[in-house]
Amino acid sequence: MCGRFALTASPEELLELFGLLKVEDFPARFNIAPTQPILVVVASERPEPGSNLPDRKAMLVRWGFTPAWVKDPRSFPLLINARAETATEKAAFRAAMRHRRILVPASGFYEWHRPPKGSREASQAYWVRPKKGGIVAFAGLMETWSSADGSEVDTAAILTTGANKTVRQIHDRMPVVVPPEEFSRWLDCRTQEPRDIADLMSPAPEDFFEAIPVSDRVNKVANAGPDLQEEITPVASLPAVRNPADERDGDNGQLTLF
Repeated sequence: MCGRFALTASPEELLELFGLLKVEDFPARFNIAPTQPILVVVASERPEPGSNLPDRKAMLVRWGFTPAWVKDPRSFPLLINARAETATEKAAFRAAMRHRRILVPASGFYEWHRPPKGSREASQAYWVRPKKGGIVAFAGLMETWSSADGSEVDTAAILTTGANKTVRQIHDRMPVVVPPEEFSRWLDCRTQEPRDIADLMSPAPEDFFEAIPVSDRVNKVANAGPDLQEEITPVASLPAVRNPADERDGDNGQLTLF
């Protein structure tokens, strides 16, 4: 799952990691929420032979995927995530998986451990970040929605997969992480079909992330300062959460946030 994330890296760090020609200056964002604009990296048009221009570019899109065939987005569910296991089969994401794969730069994401219904245990928010710091690239999908009057809106969703051991203690889903050495293959929609990049849609290595308990102030979008990532004492001990991959529950719902 990825329902909130942060991007606090500098434009220079993004330029270096993603091999971009330019990135417009932007402020650090500590609480990025659905429907807000997010920075993504896409494959640019193929440069002329011998050109030194990079084959990737950065752009802003709306976080909340809207398929091109939707007539009225107001009556369509907000798709902030797409399940990697079934995205190729779903009408909403099938075309984007084949033609419009993107990278979503992040410094980490927030996740909530929510106790079972009826439990006296309180919910706990966590800031999940790379142990070694730096930027992580989530796998994403993009679609440009066109209205009847001809206006266009670029939209995106973040792909999720089953959680690794670290994140599974909090939630059973996590964003798909694309390592730097695989950026080109993920973005190459000309020669790499979905079946060719299926191996990239797996959980991050077990020791890649660390989970920091943080205040529930992150629940409110208006709270957007660096204090959101300050470690606190957890409200309760953290029990293990069942892993749906170990059970046959038959739930492949694409329209849920998780």
